[in-house]
Amino acid sequence: MSRIALVDDDRNILTSVSMTLEAEGFEVETHNDGQSALDAFNKRMPDLAVLDIKMPRMDGMDLLQRLRQKTSMPVIFLTSKDDEIDEVLGLRMGADDYVKKPFSQRLLVERIRALLRRQDAIAGEEVEETEETKVMVRGELVMDPLRHAVKWKGRDVSLTVTEFLLLQALAQRPGFVKSRDQLMDVAYDDQVYVDDRTIDSHIKRLRKKMRNTDDEFSAIETLYGIGYRYNEE
Repeated sequence: MSRIALVDDDRNILTSVSMTLEAEGFEVETHNDGQSALDAFNKRMPDLAVLDIKMPRMDGMDLLQRLRQKTSMPVIFLTSKDDEIDEVLGLRMGADDYVKKPFSQRLLVERIRALLRRQDAIAGEEVEETEETKVMVRGELVMDPLRHAVKWKGRDVSLTVTEFLLLQALAQRPGFVKSRDQLMDVAYDDQVYVDDRTIDSHIKRLRKKMRNTDDEFSAIETLYGIGYRYNEE
């Protein structure tokens, strides 16, 4: 049973969403501010966290930043309908997805399930040995899907589930262009709609993480109006 953490200062959301998730078979823990959530996570990390952005004591952005120092656990942000800047910042900082308030609880459940399925696949659960699960070497890049491990020039790079899948999709066929639509199919289930900006934000954050490891990293090329390509170095 997967354990989901809900972190929001709105008690109505905590109550209604936790009831929905429990009815779907999830174990749920709730927190009404970022600091109490962080204290709990330091003792036991959940399988996935759903975070509000604006909260007392510690907001969702600060909590996400601290989480990304120690874990690649999937994170979904809850954002107000006018918080476009917060959405982009959240994705760049390491969130895997976002859902706008007011939101469909069914949509939230589907996004949670999609992220957990990807997490399970990367962890190697119920995954057969295929070309996609074998260790992949592309020049200085080494990716181990079953261990969710990435190395660039021998140094570890910590990626979220979505970042890992996007990099894997691009690096599988160096020199070939992947459109944004193709990358959406890789990173999201059919039930989940995202726009081009979401994919662009993930790619920007992926590049930043690779350049933090090697400031000369340039393997991911943007073809404006077309998509992205991985060039083996």
